[in-house]
Amino acid sequence: MSAREATLHDVIRQDIPLTTDGGHRLDVRVFPSTGSRSVVIIAGAMGVNQHCYEKFARFLCDQGHTAITFDYFGTGGSLHTAVRHCPVRVTEWATEDCRALIRLARERFPEQRLQWIGHSVGGQLLGLTPNVNELDNIVTIACGSGYWLENAPPTKRVAWLLWYFLAPASLGLLGYFPGNRLNIVGDLPPNVIRQWRRWCLNPEYAVGAEGPPVREQFASVRVPITTVAFTDDEMMSRRNTESLHGFYCNAPVTMAFIAPADIGEQRIGHLGWFRERFRESLWQERLLPLFA
Repeated sequence: MSAREATLHDVIRQDIPLTTDGGHRLDVRVFPSTGSRSVVIIAGAMGVNQHCYEKFARFLCDQGHTAITFDYFGTGGSLHTAVRHCPVRVTEWATEDCRALIRLARERFPEQRLQWIGHSVGGQLLGLTPNVNELDNIVTIACGSGYWLENAPPTKRVAWLLWYFLAPASLGLLGYFPGNRLNIVGDLPPNVIRQWRRWCLNPEYAVGAEGPPVREQFASVRVPITTVAFTDDEMMSRRNTESLHGFYCNAPVTMAFIAPADIGEQRIGHLGWFRERFRESLWQERLLPLFA
């Protein structure tokens, strides 16, 4: 084990149970940094549990940032019943879970700069989060609208099967979405897949599906946003990315599109960026400068 790997491994992780105002019991992990310059909340993609981001969280900690990860209610360590019996919706991940994480960070680290890294749905949810403007900085990664007719070709070719057959059929037969068995995202509660399906079938995604109040919420966000997208993302196209961030119409938005060749790699994709192999080429060189 190298000296750097030993440092990352030795970071003390604090597991913190958190209950939201609406009763969501969340599994939260804090990676405190000595002499921390800021706090970075890492909000994961749909169906991706927080343990997948732990090495990146430890990397941020080693670089002087306290990192916080969590599982959305009804997923990972925040699932406390059979998934089919969990009534949560995607919008509640914003109004309950994300809201509670921002409040927790502000209470525990009141003097520190508070930053957010949202992977895929983790960036979408900020347009639905009531206290989003308490953040100082936002970075979204591989984050787009999800509208299926604008998906990248590999996903677009199969999205019709997912939204018009697999999702409705699985809900009728099993009462939830068995993503682990299908190798499509992860297992999702019934109301999550129902709402997400409705969003993905709407040209304006959540904004179009949920109506004017949600459009106004997205427009109310004023925190600077930097979005990092990958040209080989098999799910999100450039159009998906531009569409979603266009709804943050009153926030300063900077977009960076990275090709694998830009960092000497052949593949990054929608999920690849948080793998430790990119610690030098992507984490250190491209992502770390975004967290002031």
